[in-house]
Amino acid sequence: MITNLGELKSSGYQSQSIKDELRNNLIKNLEAGTTVFEGVHGFENSVIPELERAILSRHNINLLGLRGQAKTRLARMMVQLLDEYIPVVAGSEINDDPLAPLSRYAIDLIAEKGDDTPITWLHRSDRFSEKLATPDVTIADLIGDIDPIKAAHLKLSYADDRVIHFGMIPRANRCIFVINEIPDLQARNQVALFNILQEGDVQIRGFKIRLPLDVQFVFTANPEDYTNRGSIVTPLKDRIGSQILTHYPETIAVARKISAQEARINAAQSSRVYVPDLAYDVIEQIVFEARKSDYIDQKSGVSARMSISMLENLISTAERRALINKETKTTLRISDFMGTIPAITGKVELVYEGEQEGAAFVAEELIGAAIKAVFSARFPKIEKLSKQSEIGPYTSIMETIFAEGGVVLYDESDTKEYAETLNAIEPLEFLLNRYQPDFPQNDKLFLKELVLWALVEYQKLGKERLKNGFQFIDLF
Repeated sequence: MITNLGELKSSGYQSQSIKDELRNNLIKNLEAGTTVFEGVHGFENSVIPELERAILSRHNINLLGLRGQAKTRLARMMVQLLDEYIPVVAGSEINDDPLAPLSRYAIDLIAEKGDDTPITWLHRSDRFSEKLATPDVTIADLIGDIDPIKAAHLKLSYADDRVIHFGMIPRANRCIFVINEIPDLQARNQVALFNILQEGDVQIRGFKIRLPLDVQFVFTANPEDYTNRGSIVTPLKDRIGSQILTHYPETIAVARKISAQEARINAAQSSRVYVPDLAYDVIEQIVFEARKSDYIDQKSGVSARMSISMLENLISTAERRALINKETKTTLRISDFMGTIPAITGKVELVYEGEQEGAAFVAEELIGAAIKAVFSARFPKIEKLSKQSEIGPYTSIMETIFAEGGVVLYDESDTKEYAETLNAIEPLEFLLNRYQPDFPQNDKLFLKELVLWALVEYQKLGKERLKNGFQFIDLF
């Protein structure tokens, strides 16, 4: 292990800027056909190529997109494009390169000790700094300030530049520095970034210091911020090399991958709760419905975290029922989706009409719309208006339910009771055999219940919330 400057020089080590470092390691990945952005689904043909072009161009980057679009995750993954270790002058506050020192401390130490100057090695995992931009962030936080305690301890006057305490950006020298929600940073503080991005000059309490910092800046912003909470001042935007637009998953399949990857489901939950494949489609369809709902502020966005939280809540709802019934195994039900309402209401911004209706109402509307969409892709269309004498594919189901005076699905009924209730509606079995003959046997109860809920949404059946379940009855 190299421990001093002389050994470093003898090794033939060559300094390079962080932007060249990122670029060179990205080139190796592209030539090898690999990527460090593994696991970021849906961006393979849009965001990731643009991000790679920005890195090849040695640009500072602004990731612009609505919440929950993996902006910060992309920035964090860029760390994997850094060299595993870089040499640093031992004791340096700003990660001084031993071959190109910047700080007064490193320059004086090298002048004093020469080739015996001690060096340490900084791992790439320590080369990522992040700051959430808030209105209370100051120039001192970002750039630095005079430290009176340091002045007193070293017995120096305030005229000596050794009394400076460096802020977050100088301390991120030779690192990736992320400022999240940059429009929330006050304009005067954004101005302080101009010279750092372009010329490398900083001013701290009257000290004009030439610090050509070597920082890869990544900014994140929400498009709505440009007109709502604040804006990125024009000269700062001008100094950001590439602005990359992120987006939400464009298909249910991609959204499912993200939720399955991110949801915190442990082995005990997975073994206790069986999740029909169609349930994953319903979850993601709820989010897709939310992203076009008139009740929800679309400028705010609907985060991918909503479907992740919903999946966790959904499985926990079924798990709780199994625990109450002392069952080692249970299957997810459509009625379990009512347990996802808390995950929905906390993650959507409602417009005035939505506020008037109430968050819980909007959540139930979204679940209903998703059930209709999933149902209509698998079964014949239900006509809003039909003649009394016409017999359709759903007529016998409704007649059977009416003849029984309604059907009740209890929230906490055990697996046997749940299956007996649905299987007693024989026309449901005929419907599935005709239109979904290849549907997995283990998932049929879920699909049968889906049909009942869809008939309610199409106003062919009534649904009444009981204290401990749902009753499906004649609409009138």
